[in-house]
Amino acid sequence: MRRLHLIEDSLSVFALLAMATLPLLEIVLRKAFSIGIPGSAVWVQHLTLWIGFLGAAVAARRGELLSLTVGPSLLTGKAKKAAEILAAGVGVAVCLALAYGSLQLVIAEREGGSLLALGLPVWVAQAIMPVGFSVIGLRILWRVPYGWSGRAITASFAFIPILLWAFEDLPGHGIWLPLFLVLILAIALGAPIFVVLGGTAAVLLWDNFEPVAAIALETYGLSLKAVLPTIPLFTFAGFILAEGGTPHRLVKVFRALFGWMSGGLAVAAIVVCAFFTSFTGGSGVTVLAMGGLLYPMLREDNYSHKFTSGLLTASGSLGLLFMPSLAVILYGIVAEIDIVRLFISGFVPGLLEILLVVGFALVYAKRSGSIRVPFDVRKAGLALWEAKWEVAIPVVVLGSIFSGLATLVEASALTVLYAFFLEFVLRRNLRISRDLTRVVGAAATLIGGVLIILGVALGLTNYFVMQEIPLQATEWVQSFVQSPLFFLLLLNLFLLVVGCLMDMYSAIVVVIPLIAPLALSYGIDPFHLGIIFLTNLELGFLTPPVGMNLFLASYRFKRPLMEVYRAVLPFLAIRITAVALVTYVPALTMTLPGWLQ
Repeated sequence: MRRLHLIEDSLSVFALLAMATLPLLEIVLRKAFSIGIPGSAVWVQHLTLWIGFLGAAVAARRGELLSLTVGPSLLTGKAKKAAEILAAGVGVAVCLALAYGSLQLVIAEREGGSLLALGLPVWVAQAIMPVGFSVIGLRILWRVPYGWSGRAITASFAFIPILLWAFEDLPGHGIWLPLFLVLILAIALGAPIFVVLGGTAAVLLWDNFEPVAAIALETYGLSLKAVLPTIPLFTFAGFILAEGGTPHRLVKVFRALFGWMSGGLAVAAIVVCAFFTSFTGGSGVTVLAMGGLLYPMLREDNYSHKFTSGLLTASGSLGLLFMPSLAVILYGIVAEIDIVRLFISGFVPGLLEILLVVGFALVYAKRSGSIRVPFDVRKAGLALWEAKWEVAIPVVVLGSIFSGLATLVEASALTVLYAFFLEFVLRRNLRISRDLTRVVGAAATLIGGVLIILGVALGLTNYFVMQEIPLQATEWVQSFVQSPLFFLLLLNLFLLVVGCLMDMYSAIVVVIPLIAPLALSYGIDPFHLGIIFLTNLELGFLTPPVGMNLFLASYRFKRPLMEVYRAVLPFLAIRITAVALVTYVPALTMTLPGWLQ
């Protein structure tokens, strides 16, 4: 098993490094010789498919597939055992169904004989899908903590898809409902999020006499989207920077610059959290990674437990509108709108959110008597000099794009090169032999967890489109809502609930195809809608009782959950104000793109 894990980790390292290297070579060859690498974009796209499934397999091995972990923690004894077996059993059943559908696609593609660049058959690249789903299912089974008897009961759930296939020609109307309810129960009890999305798509397709291979086809189609490789590459760069000590250096810079003012360290914490959320793509990662560094520092400056936990919990969801946020890229892919313009549209709203939180922190700090550090020009200069390479990162990313030097994918590869050179070569805080596999594993876990959700969710979205559900929803809403302002109010309430109950990335894929036609019918600009959507889902991270950041903060700061709820309430009010302003003042999202056109 150790050898298999080593092979898996090595493949992940190779895939990520190859993904970064090919676009960099494209830049060099294009600028120096006006030529390119044949099939480079195709190879990078298919490497994204591989790193997605390799990362999901690593996440399954570590027990880190994205899930709602609240339900199991509320149970004990036999109830907890039954819940874990049920969640794992449904996961095994869905993985089997998805593996079978993927295998059907691979067989069909092999018979078709399509080729990629340099003559590689398409089916070889697609083969990672049935293998990946199978490995994930086996690891879900293996992680059942009740010995061979527990695993045997869990494995018995595999008979559900087998029976459905055996009777796939029989009318299935009505059977989908109890199966769907089981899926909902399973995710509430800790099953991975992709299980309920993929399982729901499989059940609905079966009930409608459609092949489950349609899910695999949509998952493969995802890998052909040109900007998808930016997701693993920017995420990889973010993890390199986080592991290499960049947060420490940035905190020193902002503390040296703003420590003289009341609330200076709080301002530093807010800005640094926003910076890392934009790179890691998941606000939960920021809460877990930055919390351990910033929590004791804020406490030393006389900030209360309540304020400190509330501030860091809220700051963990700032930054998702800034380049190179994974959420914005995903939204652009799903909504099929220009991603660079979407980032530009989100700059002012993102800055507004930060300024509102900063303003509250400054008012609180003035009243609480936080410690001030006298401004020292020499210390500030030294801190800036030490962190000069980190401060230059936004210039590298944005400058390469807007100067025309690189496409968005190539800019993400440049960011990886920059981060790699900075931490492994220049600063030598990380070593290739000791740290590279570990950093890749951490990045691949998040990448795989997100991409597998996105892939199977597209299968569900495809079913919605085939059944004309977006069109029906548009007609239904228009029958009783005439005012665009009232529609936006209802949309905000709906998205607030969605943000609480669904993972951001699955919400983007499932909900956007439903609400985008609706918003367009009310004359709402697609880019304005995108920022409304994302700011609402940011808010969902903080909304009691099930906002994801609340649970992560309780775990990271070792504070009771109810205390975290109370601590976050003033920040929640601030963020609601920001959402209202973004929603009803379109100029916040539309003015800057208009100036730059």
